[in-house]
Amino acid sequence: MGSNFSTSSELDHGAAQRAAEQPGLQKIIRAGVAGGLAGAAVIWIYEALIWVGAQHLMPLAGIPRNATGLVFGKDVQESLGIWAYFLGTAIHFFFAIGWGILFAAIWPYFRRRGYEATFVALFYAMLAWIVMHVAIMIASTNHPNYYDPAVIIGGFMSHFCFTVPLALIIKRKLAN
Repeated sequence: MGSNFSTSSELDHGAAQRAAEQPGLQKIIRAGVAGGLAGAAVIWIYEALIWVGAQHLMPLAGIPRNATGLVFGKDVQESLGIWAYFLGTAIHFFFAIGWGILFAAIWPYFRRRGYEATFVALFYAMLAWIVMHVAIMIASTNHPNYYDPAVIIGGFMSHFCFTVPLALIIKRKLAN
């Protein structure tokens, strides 16, 4: 006679299997840092090709200092001189690593449910863009018009270029 109920040993086995699939904190951090650094580099390549090369929105040298102006405003960016490049680079990579660690922490949940990393990355990119730009709007009055469809589409595209490599690296590094 069949039963629709699991035995306690079957439940214990399922819990043990899920625990074994959950990577440790150090592994999550290492994967997140690697993915975040790769994503940060790829988004700068996208910005160089699209924002600088195709759209002529800024000079190539403006990319590293862009984060300084977005966070602290153009006046601070200008007053810092060459240090705006270093501060902007630090801000860029700090937040990219943070987003990488967060993705590495949530990725096992989606992996267990059978989702593909690139699929999750597309939604993660939109979430990251929205959160980052709401924070920029709170921190500074110096930002592009976030209601402009071109800014929104361009922002999502750049963040897709950030999160897809991030997700693929994290997926590989956290594979069992």
